[in-house]
Amino acid sequence: MANQTDFLPQIEMSTDMQPFNTTSTSSPFNTSDFIAKIAANDLTSRANYVYALCAVLGLASACILLYAFIRSYRAQRYLAWLDSLLWAFSSSQLLLLLLSLSSVAHRPSYLVTTHIGCAALAFTVNMASLCGLLLLVFMGYALTFDTPTHTLLKRAGVCVALVLLVSILCSLVLARLRGPSKELHLEGICIIDPTEAGRSYAMAKLCLGCLIPYLLLLGLLTGGCVRQWKSSSRFLSGSEEGPVFLAVAVVIFVCQLFHGIVLVRGAGMQQAGDLSYHERAFMHVSEFVMFSGSCVCLVLVLLLHRPCRESLLEVTRQLRDCCRGLGGRQTHRHIMAPHIEIADTQDYNP
Repeated sequence: MANQTDFLPQIEMSTDMQPFNTTSTSSPFNTSDFIAKIAANDLTSRANYVYALCAVLGLASACILLYAFIRSYRAQRYLAWLDSLLWAFSSSQLLLLLLSLSSVAHRPSYLVTTHIGCAALAFTVNMASLCGLLLLVFMGYALTFDTPTHTLLKRAGVCVALVLLVSILCSLVLARLRGPSKELHLEGICIIDPTEAGRSYAMAKLCLGCLIPYLLLLGLLTGGCVRQWKSSSRFLSGSEEGPVFLAVAVVIFVCQLFHGIVLVRGAGMQQAGDLSYHERAFMHVSEFVMFSGSCVCLVLVLLLHRPCRESLLEVTRQLRDCCRGLGGRQTHRHIMAPHIEIADTQDYNP
């Protein structure tokens, strides 16, 4: 038993598990504290592995979506308004997925960079997330109301520019609340949504990044349902983008709402006192849940949107034909048959 207690401090000094920066060499060793840290790192690592699998599926889906986009553009030389918004939404989700790789590469620890670099990363994550939400709002507007062709909002480029402008302004507000405002050149651990930013930042992100866009979307969907009830027109089911719109809207709402609630709860607990290892690990899990919404949305767009699904079937068929071709060449290889000629070498004398 004495050997076991002597061995535990050696493990702590030899392993690199210091993501929470709460240990001190001068403080006495606490076995329960060390076990809690190990359990928190284990929870974060398991969530990291699960999200890495989701990220691989999302990247594969994004590659096929890019192939479908190029194929549709070559066939038609233009894209419909809803299709353009859908491709822009998929691009924003792909950007979020790529930005999340900074978390995957360093968990259960943190990315170490300058304060201004971390603020730029958080700004880009918030901007990409808000772009996706606002594009969903525009898609809901397009599915609810039949906008005339001469309307300015009918142009996809105008909609994307307006989405970018609003997203940048909202992200600047969040960056101001997040901080820090001093010593930006110093290096430290980088947390995209730190609980140390306070409850004001957490509430602002919950409102701007979830509640306000979905209240607008709910109003549009309610208006569409009322319009369908007054007239015999079809709503959402009358277009190819209706099912994929509803699916991705529900997924993003659940992921963003979960992360926002956990962030507000963590900020409140941070004001009351320092977070425990388990609570910080739970903050990591909520961040992975937020990013996993982007991966799931890319997969849903691939499976539910008919042109994308046809591209997936075509890619699958091409891969199957390629594998069959390789197998056929191996099976039907030309093998030279041996030619044996028997000659009588003995002289025949009658």
